[in-house]
Amino acid sequence: QVQLVESGGGLEQFGGSLRLSCDASGFSLDQHAIAWLRQAPGKHREGAACISSSGASSWSAAFAKGRFTISRANNGNTMYLQLNNLDTADPAAYYCAAEYLGGCRRGIPETDFDYWGQGTQVTVAS
Repeated sequence: QVQLVESGGGLEQFGGSLRLSCDASGFSLDQHAIAWLRQAPGKHREGAACISSSGASSWSAAFAKGRFTISRANNGNTMYLQLNNLDTADPAAYYCAAEYLGGCRRGIPETDFDYWGQGTQVTVAS
């Protein structure tokens, strides 16, 4: 079964850090663009960060630059999103996504990705 499963969400203090993980099963993330998006209550899902399948291009939202880092593990089966300096605008469900031979367009349109995780919740205590 092909699926992505996120983990690592939870409650963190304002200014703290979390590392989100996304494990792929049934396929390898090699040759896939990888991305993280988030959705806060009452808001549309928005792109946070993306790396293309080749690694040659990437995109990050303004709110993510300097605070969030996307990466993939050498084993080809896991992607990460490191969240630093969390603030009150960051609570949301965070979703990982993957697309075979994909790229990273501005804003990370959801239609660009075929594989999705179920989401992991991030909460920030002020």
